[in-house]
Amino acid sequence: MILMLASGTLATIMAWMTLRWLQREYLRYRATFQHETVHELADFFLFLDPEQLWGVNLLAAATVASLFLAVGAHPLAAGLAAGLALALPRRIMAWARGRRHRRIDDQLPDFLLALAGALRSGSGLQPGLRQVVRHAGRPLAQEFGLLLQQQRMGLAFNDALDALHGRVPTESVGLVVAAIKVAEQTGGSLAATLERISLTLRTRLHLLGRIRALTSQGRMQAWIMAALPVVLALALHALDPETMRQLWQSAPGWVVMLLVAVLEGVGIYIVRRIVDIEV
Repeated sequence: MILMLASGTLATIMAWMTLRWLQREYLRYRATFQHETVHELADFFLFLDPEQLWGVNLLAAATVASLFLAVGAHPLAAGLAAGLALALPRRIMAWARGRRHRRIDDQLPDFLLALAGALRSGSGLQPGLRQVVRHAGRPLAQEFGLLLQQQRMGLAFNDALDALHGRVPTESVGLVVAAIKVAEQTGGSLAATLERISLTLRTRLHLLGRIRALTSQGRMQAWIMAALPVVLALALHALDPETMRQLWQSAPGWVVMLLVAVLEGVGIYIVRRIVDIEV
């Protein structure tokens, strides 16, 4: 009797500590999600209420968990699916931010040539920037337009350039910012410098394109390797659902699937590191 009472007390304490830990982690993740999402959306010039975004994220996670439970999945599977649904928006935002930065890098060579032409025609740097920004495409026009707005609001030009590099921390933007700063301080020929940087960036983009083409097979192999076990499991489930149900609804089956997921993640990471060539 005493042993049962002690076991019950210990289980209650452990459950209470687990709930406190889950509550603390929930609040921490919520604050991190709202802070990072607002800043990342601001990079896209989208200004939304973080509380509404968090509510939509929770609703999506609850919907995913309900769908898993509705099809008869194990509650642990529903919980894992809900956790993935909570984490997915941040991954999507990181992917979209990287894609936006690549688009800015792709636009920079033509932008710099246009700016160099404006400078050679007798225009100053800031009037030339305003002229070129009006005809540039997004997202580059948004970033340099914000730079000009910050300067009109009283921010020093060098500080506005630093803010631009902070929003778009790529090597190409850093090179342009450094060149403009040096030319402003030394009084050198900024037009010739921008033309040389444009040629360098264009050559770099061409080399990156060739590298991506040559390594595309390796990247595709990584995704095929990741998809094969999933496709095979679904095919076997369609052919023999009774046997495969042991994989979905038993503890050993979940251990096997967790091990497969970890090994697949390691494999994808290794392959992507192999084909990730720095230029």
